[in-house]
Parts: sequence; C-alpha cells; structure tokens
Amino acid sequence: MTLPPSPRPPRRRPLRLLLDGALTVAADRAGAPGGLRYTERQLYYELCRVLQPLHSGPRRIPYTLAPPVRYARFAEAVAQRRAELPGLLPPLAPVAPVAAVAREPRAGAESDLYDYGLPRLLVCQSREITAMLIANDLHLEAACPVVAAAELPLDPRLVAALARAGGAVVHVLHDASPAGLACFERVRDALRGAGGPGGAVRVRSMGLVPRHAVTLHLTAGRGPRPYRGPLPAGLRPEERAWLGSGRTIELAAVGPARLLHTVIRQLRGGAAGPRRAPVHRRVRAARSTGFLTWPTA
Repeated sequence: MTLPPSPRPPRRRPLRLLLDGALTVAADRAGAPGGLRYTERQLYYELCRVLQPLHSGPRRIPYTLAPPVRYARFAEAVAQRRAELPGLLPPLAPVAPVAAVAREPRAGAESDLYDYGLPRLLVCQSREITAMLIANDLHLEAACPVVAAAELPLDPRLVAALARAGGAVVHVLHDASPAGLACFERVRDALRGAGGPGGAVRVRSMGLVPRHAVTLHLTAGRGPRPYRGPLPAGLRPEERAWLGSGRTIELAAVGPARLLHTVIRQLRGGAAGPRRAPVHRRVRAARSTGFLTWPTA
C-alpha cells in the first residue's frame, strides 16, 4: 500500500521574503542611533526608503517619491512581527472629547508647576508623533513641554504660564498638507490675545511645509481630489500649486533621528527671552555677584 505524500509547508512568496528582509533593515534604521522609539507610520516610511533609496539624491533637485508598497501590505507584515520590533510604540487609545476632559487642578506637588513662567511650548498635529517625541525624552532634552493639538483648548493654567514668561513662543509641528496648515491656524487662534507684561505669546510654524518635503525627497501621498480651499498667504507659488494638486506629506515621513535632531535644534535656537551676553561680559558680571564670586587678589 502506497501512502499519500505528506503535505508540504506553504512556500513563502518572493515578495513576502523581500518585504520581511526590508522590514528588518527598516526597523534597525528607524531605531538608530541608540535604540530610538518610533511609530508604525514612521516605520512604514523607513521601509519605503529601504525599498526605494532615491531619497539620497541631490537636494538642489526638488522632488518627492511615490510609496513603493501599499500600507495595508506593510501593516499585515508588522502585525505578524510586532513582538520582534522592540522600538515600535504601541497603538494609542482613542482620544476623549475635549469637553469630557476635566480641567481641575491635580492634587499633589505638581500643581505648583503652573506658578512659574513657561518660555516655550511644542504643539504637534499628530498624537502619534507627540507620543514618539515624549518616549524619546525630547521634552527633557529641550526643556519644553510637548502636547498634541487634540488637547486644544490648552489648559488655562498652561496659557497663564506662557503669558507669565513674557514673550513666550509656541511652536507648531504639522504635516505638509492643508490639514497641517489649518492646525497651525487653529493653534494661533486659540492663543490670540494671550500674553503678559513681556509681550504676547508668539505662535510659530516649525513645519513641515512643501519646500522642506521636496528638498528631503520624502514619500508623498495624494488625496482623492485637488484641494481648492484657502491657503496661507506666506506660501510660495510653487507650494500653493503643490498643495492644490492634492499632494500631502506626513511628518512621519521624516526619519525619527532627523526629526528629533531638527526639533531639538529649533527649540533651543528659538528659545524666548533676551539673547545671552558675550562671554567676557558675563565673566565681568560674575565678579560682582557677591556669593562665590570670581577670585580676586
């Protein structure tokens, strides 16, 4: 009696093998250097750079890239290998409506933090990017609180701390899209009129904008139809045409390490307050401060 042949295990398709290998490389790059934490969208765009390494072209030639793999296929591969990706942040829980969030002061020692001035604040359009920045300790490195735009309107105590600093700066980090530009306008409208004796609270866009996206050769998406709504007057004509064509680029398309470095540099360089005096003037001033002064004969 001849036994039937044993069933062979299903062979993995070449495309699946290619995707698995590229995903491993993308995860290593997204977490470098030093084991950075990253979101699922950031990992997707890192995978696009691995599969299509055209982002390293000359920056003087402006262009963006189309995604080489569908997000649904990427999400399927990540779902099967999530345990192998220690740097991947978990999905966020749904946000509660702003009206349902209690605005009562917290009990404990933290309540007195609002009694001080706050020179700068970072507001992110994306909740995922907000969580990523906090997970990588950007708020400690840059000495700047990080909140999501979904938390608007801001806590009145936070607004009062900004006003108390005098000339405080609120930076807005958003996508290169009409929704991202609208987020900046929403933050500016929410803080209009806030200020103290030292000056009104300034709201500045940290990007992303189309001119950054085409220089970095980021992976772009396209909406179902052209955009015909209003756009800020400060955009260049080519940027207005780019956005009007329906193209958009998420902030997650920027590599995690580049994003962290750029945001920290912008926050440190854009700190509110008077400029520091030259070193020789600060040394002379230290000699007459009284306690632990410069040694004299």
